[in-house]
Amino acid sequence: MKIAILDDYQDAVRQLDSFALLQGHEVKVFANSARGSGQLALRLASFDALVLIRERTVFSKALLQKLPHLKLISQTGKVSGHIDVEAATANGIVIVEGSGDPTAPAELTWALIMAAARRIPQYVHNLQQGLWQMASSEPQYNGLGVALKGRTLGVWGYGKIGRMVAGYGKAFGMRVIIWGRDASRAAAVEDGYLAASSKEQFFAEADVLSLHLRLNDATREIVTAEDLARMKPTAIFVNTSRAELVAADALLHGLREGRPGCAALDVFESEPLKPDNPLLKMDNVVATPHLGYVEKDGYELYFRTAFQNVVDFANGTPKNVLNPDALTKRPFGNG
Repeated sequence: MKIAILDDYQDAVRQLDSFALLQGHEVKVFANSARGSGQLALRLASFDALVLIRERTVFSKALLQKLPHLKLISQTGKVSGHIDVEAATANGIVIVEGSGDPTAPAELTWALIMAAARRIPQYVHNLQQGLWQMASSEPQYNGLGVALKGRTLGVWGYGKIGRMVAGYGKAFGMRVIIWGRDASRAAAVEDGYLAASSKEQFFAEADVLSLHLRLNDATREIVTAEDLARMKPTAIFVNTSRAELVAADALLHGLREGRPGCAALDVFESEPLKPDNPLLKMDNVVATPHLGYVEKDGYELYFRTAFQNVVDFANGTPKNVLNPDALTKRPFGNG
């Protein structure tokens, strides 16, 4: 099969042990992104199969209809709204999914919390400029960092990642409160954590507030400007899940107004993030380029399954198929 691996920004995939699974196939790795369905259609027109790195590229109905040779999309992890599954099925494009592990995103979340609380990136940058123990040249941002022990960690979403982050907070001596669905809060209480009685209480009490929600129609823009305005002027808002969970421009406005006092972010509405984004100019923002799952062990896990799914499809034995109706639309496999 002729296979394209998209958006490998670091050109890391071909260095993975699991890359050997694709031996015997014609593989092209794209290290840069293409913008717009027209440009993407030209780039991908000749490929039989695509391997996607999470949600870095959106596949709309219009784009899928411009890819007549495409038979298979192999997703690292789970499909999360970036592929028009109905359109893919109608066009006989099989989608196969993989699995993931919460460890890397949970650890990255905690790294961001520690970095933001102690102002580490700011101190490092200023030290490189010859400024000793200075977090910012702006007096209002040049205060001391804080320890986490004894402070309140708010975790919205008590799934696999949220549970791990709550556990880290407990290990650091934090008071942990959970917000989310009734079932999530009940599970958290059973595990020994506190459940917030309301969203208002949750935002008002948290010294560090971390989002761990899936993005869907129900959660899009679920964090409002009013929610952020309830946060303490010393609070840290953390988002390693999806930028679209927060109402458009609400966080930027809140940071400028001083509630929350700081943000630690790994996700953005448009990625790769442009260097002129105002969030990158703010002394009260710690930002990383969507590194939550970008880690060696996690990549091996993601891609081993994704590549094996391609091999199984090529051999005529597809597994982990999201849209089985697509299998009836056209022949698959090497034959």
